[in-house]
Amino acid sequence: MTPTEPKQSPTEPISTPTEPEKSPTEPKTSPTEPRFQSTEPTVNDARSLSDLLAPLTSVTDRGLACGDTTVSWRDHLRDASARGAAIRGLLDPARPLHVGVALPNSIEYCALLAAAVLEGFVVVGLNTTRRGEALARDVATADCQLILVDDSTADLFDGLDLPAPILDINGARWTELVAAQPIPDEVVVPRRDPDDLVMLIFTSGTTGSPKAVRCSHRKFAAPGVMLAQRFGMGPTDVVYLSMPLFHSNATIAGWAVALAARASVALRPSFSARGFIADLHRYRVTYANYVGKPLHYVLAVPPADEDADCSLRIMYGNEASAADRAAFAQRFGCTVIDGFGSTESGVAISRTPDTPADALGPLVAPVAVVDPETLEPLPPGEVGEIVNTSGPGLFDGYYGDDEATAERLRGGVYRTGDLGWVGDDGYIRFAGRLGDWARVDGENLGTAPIEAILLRHPAIAQAAVYGVPVEIGDELWAALVAPGLTPDDLTDFLAAQSDLGPKQWPSHIRLVESLPQTATFKTVRSSLREEQSPPDWSRVDNRYTSRQKLPVQP
Repeated sequence: MTPTEPKQSPTEPISTPTEPEKSPTEPKTSPTEPRFQSTEPTVNDARSLSDLLAPLTSVTDRGLACGDTTVSWRDHLRDASARGAAIRGLLDPARPLHVGVALPNSIEYCALLAAAVLEGFVVVGLNTTRRGEALARDVATADCQLILVDDSTADLFDGLDLPAPILDINGARWTELVAAQPIPDEVVVPRRDPDDLVMLIFTSGTTGSPKAVRCSHRKFAAPGVMLAQRFGMGPTDVVYLSMPLFHSNATIAGWAVALAARASVALRPSFSARGFIADLHRYRVTYANYVGKPLHYVLAVPPADEDADCSLRIMYGNEASAADRAAFAQRFGCTVIDGFGSTESGVAISRTPDTPADALGPLVAPVAVVDPETLEPLPPGEVGEIVNTSGPGLFDGYYGDDEATAERLRGGVYRTGDLGWVGDDGYIRFAGRLGDWARVDGENLGTAPIEAILLRHPAIAQAAVYGVPVEIGDELWAALVAPGLTPDDLTDFLAAQSDLGPKQWPSHIRLVESLPQTATFKTVRSSLREEQSPPDWSRVDNRYTSRQKLPVQP
């Protein structure tokens, strides 16, 4: 049992003696007994997380697993009740009931999400890849009253000026607070309105400070139910969560799906390609979600004979390449479904079986490709902005930033900031990004904050950071006007910047005499992206190395 997990259920291992009823679309049979088994009916039609949790309060034949720890849904929700009561006792009811959570994926994190539903507070998913003042700013932006950490994340907050106290869930105080709470024999889940706020999830934004996306019960419950129904999921399914729970991909396309299907959940603290393959067999996983490059990383692991015999039926996510989708489906004998969306959930585009490999999916109203200025629909072949013409969709706005919310909904449509075009066949193709940001390893990274950090160096006169499309997402490049700067100087300088996250380091550096500019002195990033010459420096083994010293490729 890991230190952050709730107490193990006394009924471990959780199982029933009968053979489980297979999900309607389940094509496979696992050679081993599942960790959790059930014959209960499947998906309800709830639109609030309280509606999804309520049927699980008496369930003992399935639940959650992480490592060697398992807990039934009944005991999990009892644990959540105790944690929720402890947290409410620490919060000032006159202030926003916002609790920052900086934890790896764990049963404990899921318990805190459930506790938020039970007690009516709001979980603020803090991105543990952020650093320094950027992380402190997230805490302040979200009006956190409390920050929950564990041994693996506590040092992220060392030396920061924070507006909220830190509580370590590995510590004695947290243990005492939880132990002091009465635990009901069966949890009663309060009725919550679908529009009630339950979580804040940060995006990197396109310009400076990240924005906190307001996430209502509906934002989780509606797609959770939809996806569970779409994939024919039920209580015999096992949902795998290795994408970070501070990311909407994990909460909406993973956790909420499990609740809607009344399925079991298997967690890994963080994604690992080899760990993913091992966990497929260990937990008899039937459904997993991803964002960015995980399929690519898994495929890099040498194949084994048993891969195609695993229980996995559905792999659902976004931004995987066509080649990786096909290879993954072939290797694991499953269906890979790639969609298009964002944390805001204003637009969703799903691939269909007949979607061409280079397309996002079919053009289906209210999604449209329009002229960004006039909002007029564009004919096939013309590039424009992808929008939701009916309004915000499941976008509930940004917390504390009415201006940014209004900008996102400017013109009465939801504006993705993404460019696309529609082919004569009626399918949408992605064409880049309207704003100045890049998509790296499944996360949107604003380029302006990285440029600001680079410009702190006295030798860097001008800096432009931009994404260059690669097979999956973008590579981060930087063009620098920096006479006298050396690769070692830049490496040591960036390593000393406490607010520069690990994904914000440019992979390649181009040294230039000047940056291409418009008449109003705005950098023309399109010109930089179109530049075909190789970089002057590249990041190898966490240090910048000149092109002349790069290792020879075999």
